[in-house]
Amino acid sequence: MDRTIYNEPLVSRYTSLEMQELFSEQTRFSTWRRCWAALAEAQHELGLGMVTAEMVAELKANIDNIDFEAAKKKEAEIRHDVMAHVYAYGLVCPTAEPIIHLGATSQFVVCNSDLIIQKKALALVKKGLVNTIANLEKFARRHRALATLGYTHYQPAQPTTVGKRNTLYLHDLLMDLEAIEELEKKIHARGAKGTVGTQATFLELFKGDMDKIEALDKLVSLKLGFSDVFPVTAQTYSRKLDLMTAQTLAGIGATAHKFAVDLRLLSNLKVQEEPFAVNQVGSSAMAYKRNPMRSERMTGLARKLINLPADFAATYANQWLERTLDDSAIRRMDIPQVFLLSDAILRLLNNITADMVIYPRQITRHILQELPFMATEKILMACVERGISRQEAHEAIKKHSVAAGLAVKEEGRENDLLPRLADDSAIPFDLDELNSLVGDGSEFTGAAAVQTENFLDRHVLPVLSTYQDMLGGIDTSISV
Repeated sequence: MDRTIYNEPLVSRYTSLEMQELFSEQTRFSTWRRCWAALAEAQHELGLGMVTAEMVAELKANIDNIDFEAAKKKEAEIRHDVMAHVYAYGLVCPTAEPIIHLGATSQFVVCNSDLIIQKKALALVKKGLVNTIANLEKFARRHRALATLGYTHYQPAQPTTVGKRNTLYLHDLLMDLEAIEELEKKIHARGAKGTVGTQATFLELFKGDMDKIEALDKLVSLKLGFSDVFPVTAQTYSRKLDLMTAQTLAGIGATAHKFAVDLRLLSNLKVQEEPFAVNQVGSSAMAYKRNPMRSERMTGLARKLINLPADFAATYANQWLERTLDDSAIRRMDIPQVFLLSDAILRLLNNITADMVIYPRQITRHILQELPFMATEKILMACVERGISRQEAHEAIKKHSVAAGLAVKEEGRENDLLPRLADDSAIPFDLDELNSLVGDGSEFTGAAAVQTENFLDRHVLPVLSTYQDMLGGIDTSISV
């Protein structure tokens, strides 16, 4: 690392080497050469006499043999990156040099390469997503029946279970996975479409044989690893696809953001935490602190990802007629960033979900603080069964509930609603009976445990079975 110049934090701190390599210069320009070699090979196979088997073999043999310095010098001279790399390719392929880029436009290599790289990057994102789902499935199943206080408006509501709460994140992650699957169906090759998408130059090369140029379009796409080709393009494939890609990945960012903020709130309550390394420092001043730094980092990265689709929308909307070049500079930044951010977020999400910490006693403590209030309706019904007037019992319960609530808030006392009720002659139960009625909160969780198990069995496990080959084999460590 050169410490005298700016280094992109996504690369230096947050992302996997595998994703970084996909957006490297070596990958980008080697993929350009794959496109040129595939075009020449298809032209040769379809009978274009000026392209020989020897030329094709030479092109294939030098796909990774790139003289970056020669290309850089040429680009400084001619101000055109594609033609600079045509030149550099020709230096190591002297026999094939006359037919490199034959009939093509710059976007033949740029668009097709972008799509190839994005397909591979999307597969890495999918793998990270599937492994996160697997982590949360295990966690939710393990804690499917562990009662915990539920919150609405971040105020105590009814009890739920830890497992049930985590099925909510799983449900959202499954939607994210479905969105990726739908996006993958839309990614086709740009193919060999010519300067503005009319295939005019290829029609000229093949002497007006429309069957040949249609075959060329499909054959090149197959050689580049695509099962289909866009039926029409302008000079570029529609930047609408880039927008859809950004929106899909931003959806993952939104899910991760929601999860991270929730975990930060739970961490404050001391009921659930992200992993905390043995030698980790929470604060430079406050040695006791256990800051949820991974979740905080994920929140920040997700915020950036969530906001990127606006760039893509503006780029798509500003493509005048068949194409304008104002998409070039911003796509060089935005496309790698949207994938690198997704990679960084999923790396954190996998790291956290693989080893989250639960504190059952603290969970119980929070439940018991609120449980007497939540049990008042049950107590009311039990009073009626004992022959007490509902209205009389209701008035007593209301009076003591308000008093107990004020004592908690104003005096910092523990919730003493049950002792208050036990001492009231209007309530026909002693303290032991009331404690027995209230229980530990588990009976107030409704069908949460069953819902959790059913959801995991019916909706999550089938997906994990489909993607069994993607499970494991990922680096969940974080560099800092």
